[in-house]
Amino acid sequence: MQRNDLVNQLNNWLQPENVQDYCPNGLQVEGNEQVNSVVTGVTASQALVDAAIARGADTLLVHHGYFWKGEAEPVVGMKRKRLGALLKANINLVAYHLPLDIHPEFGNNAQLLTLLGANQIEPVPNVAPSGILQVGRLPQALSGLELARKLEQLLGRQLVASVLFEQPITRVAVCTGGGQGFIEQALAAGADAFITGEVSEQTIHVARECGIQFYAAGHHATERYGVKALGEKLAAEFGLNVSFIDIDNPA
Repeated sequence: MQRNDLVNQLNNWLQPENVQDYCPNGLQVEGNEQVNSVVTGVTASQALVDAAIARGADTLLVHHGYFWKGEAEPVVGMKRKRLGALLKANINLVAYHLPLDIHPEFGNNAQLLTLLGANQIEPVPNVAPSGILQVGRLPQALSGLELARKLEQLLGRQLVASVLFEQPITRVAVCTGGGQGFIEQALAAGADAFITGEVSEQTIHVARECGIQFYAAGHHATERYGVKALGEKLAAEFGLNVSFIDIDNPA
């Protein structure tokens, strides 16, 4: 598959032009024109770049790429090492941030709700961009502790923080990664519980005082599933050799 065809197809699925983001979406570093072997992962860290090189990949597809707004512009230190390794190996770096969070099929929010077995998944209205906060219904009610244990089992890690009550949970709102600021919108949407990746000091007070059960399950852990699903779709539709590499991160 040609690199430009790959990027055009990904852009067609994810439609990054419809989202105002904090980084460029799509092709960030140009490498091989021909794409045969793709490595997917959450963040284009040096460890993931090195793993892609060792795997003989020609393309790295990630959720967290480079060139974020507000970051220092000089190509020195860590940035120089990462970019230098990609350029030397002639590897394409393709990244999608918010477009991959919000997508209804293989977005991070939808994928985490699907992992929980939720149905009736839909974006919460009047929260922009549409899909950044999604809500679904669990197939059976769970207690706060039962949902905590299920999350830890599915994600393979302990929760970062939680606020649990005795009330049963059926309706769950999700904003993966650093989405703790959406807790009040989750409450307004009628969710019994809100799952995100990170926690702020005030998040705990909102959960306790407003009565919504809260789970911070890890930024990295909650955002593994979107890029993995996207890679699997590429492999299924175009016959590409795609492998997901998980570089563990406790945050």
